[in-house]
Amino acid sequence: MAKKGGEFKELEELVRHHIDSFDYMVDRGLEIMLDNIKPVRIYDPHTDTCLSLYLSNPRINAPIKDVRSRTNRKRLLPFECRQAKVSYTGKFEADVCFQYDGRPVIREKYNFGQFPIMLKSKLCYLRSADPQQLVSLKEEASEVGGYFILNGIERVFRCLIMPKQNYPMSMTRGSYRERREGHTDKAVVIRCVREYQSSLTDHSSVTVRLYYLRNGSARVGFWVRGREYLLPVGIVLKALVETTDREIYENLTSYYDEKYEEVKGAVGSQLLGERAKIILDEVRVAALFTQDDCLQHIGEHFQPVVDELENKTPYTVAHAVLKDYVFVHLPNFHDKFSLLIFMLQKLFSFVDHTSAPDNPDSLQNQDILLPGHLMTIYLKEKLEDWLRKAKSLVQDELTKNNTFNFLAVGDVRKVMDKNSPVTVSTAVESMLRSGRLATQTGLDLQQRAGYTVQAERLNYLRFLSFFRAVHRGASFAGGRTTSVRKLLPESWGFLCPVHTPDGEPCGLLNHMTCSCRVTSYFDSQGVVKDFFDIRKSILGVLTSLGMIASLPKLVQAGPPKALSVLLDGRVIGSLPSSEIEKVIAHLRRLKVSATSAIPDDMEVGYVPLSIGGAYPGLYISTYPSRFIRPVRNISIPCEERQDIELIGPFEQVFMEIKCPDGGNGGRSNAFPATHEEIHPTNMLSVVANLTPWSDHNQSPRNMYQCQMAKQTMAFSLQSLRFRADQKIYHLQTPQTPIVRTGAYTKYSIDEHPTGTNAIVAVLAYTGYDMEDAMILNKSSVDRGMFHGQIYQTETIDLSDEGSRSDRSHRRFRRSNTDRSSHSLIDSDGLPYVGQIINPNEPYCSIYNDITNTSKPKYRKGSEPAIVDYVAVDTKSKKHLQKVNIRFRHPRNPIIGDKFSSRHGQKGVCSQLWPDIDMPFSGVTGMRPDLIINPHAFPSRMTIAMLLESLAAKGGSLNGNFVDATPFASTVRASNAGEAKSEPESLVDELGKMLKSKGFNHHGVEVLYSGVYGTELTCEIFIGPVYYQRLRHMVSDKFQVRSTGPVDQITRQPIKGRKRGGGIRFGEMERDSMLAHGAAYLLHDRLHTCSDYHIADVCSICGSILTTHYQPQRRIVRDIGGLPPVKAPKKVVCHACQTSKGIETVAMPYVFRYLAAELAAMNIKMTLHLNDGA
Repeated sequence: MAKKGGEFKELEELVRHHIDSFDYMVDRGLEIMLDNIKPVRIYDPHTDTCLSLYLSNPRINAPIKDVRSRTNRKRLLPFECRQAKVSYTGKFEADVCFQYDGRPVIREKYNFGQFPIMLKSKLCYLRSADPQQLVSLKEEASEVGGYFILNGIERVFRCLIMPKQNYPMSMTRGSYRERREGHTDKAVVIRCVREYQSSLTDHSSVTVRLYYLRNGSARVGFWVRGREYLLPVGIVLKALVETTDREIYENLTSYYDEKYEEVKGAVGSQLLGERAKIILDEVRVAALFTQDDCLQHIGEHFQPVVDELENKTPYTVAHAVLKDYVFVHLPNFHDKFSLLIFMLQKLFSFVDHTSAPDNPDSLQNQDILLPGHLMTIYLKEKLEDWLRKAKSLVQDELTKNNTFNFLAVGDVRKVMDKNSPVTVSTAVESMLRSGRLATQTGLDLQQRAGYTVQAERLNYLRFLSFFRAVHRGASFAGGRTTSVRKLLPESWGFLCPVHTPDGEPCGLLNHMTCSCRVTSYFDSQGVVKDFFDIRKSILGVLTSLGMIASLPKLVQAGPPKALSVLLDGRVIGSLPSSEIEKVIAHLRRLKVSATSAIPDDMEVGYVPLSIGGAYPGLYISTYPSRFIRPVRNISIPCEERQDIELIGPFEQVFMEIKCPDGGNGGRSNAFPATHEEIHPTNMLSVVANLTPWSDHNQSPRNMYQCQMAKQTMAFSLQSLRFRADQKIYHLQTPQTPIVRTGAYTKYSIDEHPTGTNAIVAVLAYTGYDMEDAMILNKSSVDRGMFHGQIYQTETIDLSDEGSRSDRSHRRFRRSNTDRSSHSLIDSDGLPYVGQIINPNEPYCSIYNDITNTSKPKYRKGSEPAIVDYVAVDTKSKKHLQKVNIRFRHPRNPIIGDKFSSRHGQKGVCSQLWPDIDMPFSGVTGMRPDLIINPHAFPSRMTIAMLLESLAAKGGSLNGNFVDATPFASTVRASNAGEAKSEPESLVDELGKMLKSKGFNHHGVEVLYSGVYGTELTCEIFIGPVYYQRLRHMVSDKFQVRSTGPVDQITRQPIKGRKRGGGIRFGEMERDSMLAHGAAYLLHDRLHTCSDYHIADVCSICGSILTTHYQPQRRIVRDIGGLPPVKAPKKVVCHACQTSKGIETVAMPYVFRYLAAELAAMNIKMTLHLNDGA
């Protein structure tokens, strides 16, 4: 049932941040990035010319099938990539520009290989297709895209949390103390994202740290090519702008005023003047007085470090270092100076404890890393490497080869082609395929691996969760600290408090809430935002509201008189603290109005004055890749009617937002609420929102359900016929739940339903339902309840197997001589569809033309499978080269399979009970499909499951679905106002519905025993509950072995279920046997059944290793008709040269192996034998 176009809007919104970031990379990102790769210069002393190489004009083409042929340009569709196990890639081209001194530029087109393309991005054929067209392109009707297909496997980028960009954060770290002598553990850190003229960025970032020293001075630290360099802050200040000591002193002490010593928001202290003197003294001691002196000093130090500048003047080098490594988000040096002054003020305030440190684990100081951004910076590094390599190749050629014509572009290009440009795209593809960065510099990221994960389509909810997941970083997973995993109040409304896995990744792998979005480069019309214009209009608005703009030489007043204003990490001025509240209100009004030039996702982070709280200021952010979410602005007059405002985590902390439960949240009247939540379910993720009435459950149960919903065997794909996934779990007869939440319909989960409505009785029956076990009705199962299959695809590619020589001579064909397999294999060498194939039976046959032999492939595993379909790759003109054979394993419920309701009540099936023995209702005659033990409820407090049973009963009697959205009663109460005194409880509401149909108000019924036919002594709670079948099945887990393969070296049984191995009887099991005194059992397990071995030992020299057989001649001739006489066995000891004293001893074979290992180390082991036993 495909929906009409545009009905999957909500689903598309969930993955939009992935697609937008990739689109921006293709649209503008690559171009900006290439323009900012520094040209490589090659100097040729023979001709005295200099050649500079740079890149421009990047193009990525849409995917086509045969790259080599010029004429045949057929489009390559995603489903073909999945089936043929190839990558969904387009050709990436760019121009390499050759420019000799002052001559015109020569452009050469280069092919940089096949670049991976994200599905549903601008370059994908599925972009504009409606659900009908998607189905005809053999995709899901609800396909949302946002992932890559690499070698036929779907991989999705796992979004990472990054430190907030362009925001100075004060932190305490023990490791800062160890940097150098005299350092303390305090610093102010800023992660600057590089920007160029008119606010263009290529996402590469440089982290600058301002360390505090014990003597009161500070050091600016930044990393150049994998090493950290520290510069005294005074030298940097003087090198940035032409200034005097007096100006620096005034700037640093402007934040201290005796009048405001103990006032709220005073961040300065008397020590500021002393510190300023120390900083200036450091510069004077170094005999650096002017800006040029400081630049000269910096340049001399960095000349050997910075490449491409070895033979430039120190002045140029220093300029380049300050431009490329210090505050790279500000092209203007005056802005860098102002920001450094601001950071020093913040550092000194932090040291004096007049402001609190920023918490790097809190969401207000964090951004998100998106796929397009990572691919851009990774590609930039790879292209820079390629240019550097090209330069060294040409230079080598110049030194070695005298005939080399440096002035002919063709010759230079030939030399450059030795380092193939195709490797650039290959590097990006392998980064996405493995999730690993192969980089020397680290790209200012916190980890090297774990950037992509495989998007498993186990069921649709699991698939969706990959796009909403946000990971804190791999470096924290192994860490001992738990502060990273804490659920902080700052993440309210942005990260779901329920949907996080338990175990190792708990609290590190979070999921965005359903209303949380990520800011993008595109506005709502799909046009790329012009950040230069946006910032200009914000500046205009602020200046008109009374902001004193920051100008060179102008000393700004500090808190508490005035607050600094930072716009995307640039100090743009200060606002008087008396005016600031009005300014904020005005900015918020402009944000929601449709006409203003101020973007709706701008973040107005106003940190108010406080005593010892966060450092005050107004921080305005407009850049992309921030979290935002919608709330209702109730401070705006009603006639404007556009009251939905997008807010970010930084501003949310200092805002007054009211929740719709009617309470005031402990708010004093001095601070009335200015905003209001839209709906309480906005704080939950998509998966958490599917649990009915989750507000009536104990919290851990909801967490368990979020995990179990993602391991459910469901109707995972509608385009099942065109998939070649390794493993697909499939539920044959799913149903839609009678009781569902609003999110269920909103995200059209009915396209991929996940379970069945089962009639559940709560009753202790037969004793087979202890400890969460459940009894299933055998007849219900026979009629198809919870039936499912596992599909497994085998891909056979003839071009991969065997040596190069016989590749072209192999094809699929069955042997004409051996007729035994003809019942299984068709004449084309492939199996019949629908054929049952047992273990170790052939399922296809490969024929070799040269040797004229056919080699069958045998089915591994321990259970029969049915051939579901055979897909052939018809690309090759000659014979078939590639085949996908899909096997189907029926998996109907058996004892030991796992089931769960939607409330974290998981259990295994302990018995398939015949229908005639099930209890039955006296009125309706119904028998339950499933019996669960009443002990499952009291300690777990999953009241919502009981409510669901009541509601589903009423819903099925009335023939309509029941809305079970959580928190509905609080919303209803707040909407109704104070009119009704006591809202009706949910149970009464549901009970009325049942009563009107003649059932008991509490959902209980009189049942009769199926065995005795007598009435059960009490009324039993019975009704339909939506149950899920989980993917953990006994058939995939049981392990059994009598005899089987053994390890070659130790001759002990091998491990592993796949290889027919055993289960290890380990140290602890041995201890328990010892404790029981079961010596013979122990001996049997560890010796007789493991590596029992009879060795010949020489009792004279005590050696196991020197004994060997000596074959004997037959003495007696064989008598005709009688069995031959066994030759006498003679064992001789090599060392003693005699066969006397040879004894046979039973021992573990490992002991013999140990003796051999010791002998190899020149240690002799002797055994002393006696007949004591």
